[in-house]
Amino acid sequence: MSGTLYVVGTPIGNLGDLSPRALDVLEKCDFIAAEDTRVTLKLLNHFGIKKALVSYHEHNRFAQGGPIAERILSGENCALVTDAGMPAISDPGEDLVRLCHEKGIRVESVPGPTAFATAVAISGMPSGRFTFEGFLSVNKVSRKEHLESLADEKRTMVFYEAPHKLPRTLADMAECFGDRKIALIKELTKIHETVERTSLFAARDKYLETPPKGEYVIVIEGKPEEKKTVSLEEAVEMAKQLRENGVPVSDAAKTAAKKTGLKKGDIYKELI
Repeated sequence: MSGTLYVVGTPIGNLGDLSPRALDVLEKCDFIAAEDTRVTLKLLNHFGIKKALVSYHEHNRFAQGGPIAERILSGENCALVTDAGMPAISDPGEDLVRLCHEKGIRVESVPGPTAFATAVAISGMPSGRFTFEGFLSVNKVSRKEHLESLADEKRTMVFYEAPHKLPRTLADMAECFGDRKIALIKELTKIHETVERTSLFAARDKYLETPPKGEYVIVIEGKPEEKKTVSLEEAVEMAKQLRENGVPVSDAAKTAAKKTGLKKGDIYKELI
């Protein structure tokens, strides 16, 4: 009988965020596929867990995916972990998850912290709709194409960025998006967790002068809706159509004013 691949979320900073269920799975699984075995070993040691570790990361995912899947097919249970957060989110673990699905292996979630969702929650930015864009490419052309494809994006956008690349990223964003509201969140769940709400231009200028420290999540507002300018003549025409449907003059002027942003008195004068 085939085993199970457990996709286990690990803390993004504070070790107290590891869930009881995640602890149970890490203790009971047969082996752990880890992005960096050294990072995972520190986590296991903290909780007194001894478990066989297999390295699975960006540079060996194609070579290691097959053998890991075969072990699971033979009946072993595997816990997939990344260095921090949920595996398979901007992470090579997505390839292992897909491979297991293709081979008919059961894949089970053990949810944990995720940096982008946590950052949006504490950013104070609109969260009803947002798009997660992960890390920008280090290739200048690909990077520019990625940002340009988002120039008209109206949803809140979320990016990950390393401190040494933050100044360049903010400069590129400012060039592509213009000035926007932005929240820079760093060191999530750690002692120096910070939420910096500012403008894109101000952030660009600040970090070109001041070297940033810590891993960042960038939350930036989408393209603001362009307000359509309505003329008084159009507003009056709107009110006239309401009048034709039996709406009293005052109410028609009031409704047209509310929809257009123009003054009720000006519309009313034209109507009478």
